[in-house]
Amino acid sequence: MEITVQQNTPVVLEKEKFLWDFAPAPEAKNIAKIEKKYGLFIGGKFVEPRSGKYFKTINPSTLEELSEVAKSEGKDVDYAMKAAHTAYEKYWKKMPASERGKYLFRIARLIQEKSRELAVIESMDGGKPIRESRDFDIPTAAAHFFYYAGWADKLKYAFPGKQAKPLGVAAQIIPWNFPLLMAAWKIAPALACGNTVVLKPAETTPLTALKLAQIIQEADLPAGVVNIITGFGDCGASMVNHPIPAKIAFTGSTEVGKIIQRAVAGTNKKLTLELGGKAAHIILDDAAVDQAVEGVVNGIFFNQGHVCCAGSRLFLQENIAEEFLQKLKLRIQTLVIGDPLDKNTDIGAINSKEQLGKIQGYIELAHQEGLEVYQPDLPVPSKGFFCKPTLLIGASQSNRVVQEEIFGPVLAVQTFRTLEEVIEKANNTPYGLSAGVWTDKGAKIFQLTTSMKSGVVWANTYNQFDPTSPFGGYKESGFGREGGIHGLLPYVSLS
Repeated sequence: MEITVQQNTPVVLEKEKFLWDFAPAPEAKNIAKIEKKYGLFIGGKFVEPRSGKYFKTINPSTLEELSEVAKSEGKDVDYAMKAAHTAYEKYWKKMPASERGKYLFRIARLIQEKSRELAVIESMDGGKPIRESRDFDIPTAAAHFFYYAGWADKLKYAFPGKQAKPLGVAAQIIPWNFPLLMAAWKIAPALACGNTVVLKPAETTPLTALKLAQIIQEADLPAGVVNIITGFGDCGASMVNHPIPAKIAFTGSTEVGKIIQRAVAGTNKKLTLELGGKAAHIILDDAAVDQAVEGVVNGIFFNQGHVCCAGSRLFLQENIAEEFLQKLKLRIQTLVIGDPLDKNTDIGAINSKEQLGKIQGYIELAHQEGLEVYQPDLPVPSKGFFCKPTLLIGASQSNRVVQEEIFGPVLAVQTFRTLEEVIEKANNTPYGLSAGVWTDKGAKIFQLTTSMKSGVVWANTYNQFDPTSPFGGYKESGFGREGGIHGLLPYVSLS
C-alpha cells in the first residue's frame, strides 16, 4: 500500500547533529529452549490434540518458524475443563490456603530464575523489544505471583466480615500483546483464591504460556490445577460456552468481549472483561515539556502501540502545541526500529501481517481525510512486519483515527484551549480505560482525574503498573478489575 507521508519537516535538525550509530547489541537466541512441537498442557502433562492438528507460530521480525503448536478444538476443551474440575474437587479446594500460597511463590521464583530465557522467547514470538520484555514483562509477571502468593491465606483480611469461597474452574482467554504477563495477571489471583484454571493464550504468541506450563510442572503443582490449551477463536468460544467454568476472564477486543457477554448472559458464570482503549494523553501549558515528550514516546511508541492503554490521542494546549510538536518530532527521529533482540531497539516488530495491514489502513485513511501524516526518516528492516512511528496532526473528534482503536505506533494529535474543552474531548469516545495528564498544578490534576471517565489516570507519568494496583475500564473498555485486592473479588463468592 502506498502512503504519502511528510518526511523531515523544517523543524527537524540535520541528522548528524543529534543522531549517532549504535553497534549491534543482540541478546543471544540460543538461551531460548523452544521445542519443535508443543502439545496441550492438560492434567499436568503435555498431550496430543484429539484432531492431531498443529499450527505454526513465527517470529514477526524475521518470519522464521519458531515452533508448531497444538490446535485444540471442542473435545480438547472438554478434556481440559474436566481435568480442572477434578483437580479442584480432589486437591485444590481442600488444600490449606498457606500451602496454595507456597506453590504460587515457587512459580514466581522459577519465573525469576528463567527470566532471561523468557524475555528472549517473548521478544522472538511477539516482536516486542528485548528491553521491554526483560525490564517490564517478565519481572512484572513474577511480581504478580509473589503478590498473590501473599494473599492466599489472608482472604479474610481482604474481605472483612465476609467468608470468601472459591468459585471452581476459571476459563481465561488472553491476548498477544503481553502473553506471559497476562497469563500471570489471570492465573495468580485465581489460584490464590482456590480456583483451578483453563487458560488459552493468543494463537500468535503461545510460546511463553507454554513455557509457563513447563514451569508449573517443575513447581510440582498438582495435576490439572492449571491447564493451558492453544488454538483459535473457536477454541475460546468452546471455553466460554462449556458448562463447567464458573468464571470467565477475557482480555482482548471490544467486539469479541461483546460476543462473550451475550454468551454468558442468563448463566451463573461470573465475568470480567478488559477490552479496548483510546487513551487521552493531555499536556497542559504549565507541564515540564521535555519530560512530557518522553512520557508520550513511552506511552505509545516504545510498545509499538500494542497496549490497550496506549496513549494514542495526544491533546496539546494551544499555546505550547508548536513547541511540543517540534520536540516530539525531534525525539522520534532518534528512535531505533529493528531487531527486537537488539538492546538498542526502541520499536520492534508488529505482531502479525494482519495487524500491520490494519495499522497501514488507518494511516491511509488519515491521509485521505486530510490530516498531516508525519513519519520520521528512519531505516526499517526489509524483512518482517515493521511500522514507523506516525503522527496524525490536525485530527478532530469526528476522525475515525480518533474514535477507533488502532493498536499500533500511531498518535492522533489535537489541540485545546481550556480544561473543560479537553475533558469533553477526552471523554468523547466509546472507551474509558486509561489516560495521562501532564501539569505542574495539583489542582488541575485533581480536576482532570475526577472528571475523566477512565479506569486509570496517570499524572506526570505513564504506563506505570504494579500488582498491588487495580486496573480496568469503563464503557466499552470492559468491567471488573484485575490487580490489587480488587483482583481477588472476581474469583470468590462472599457470604
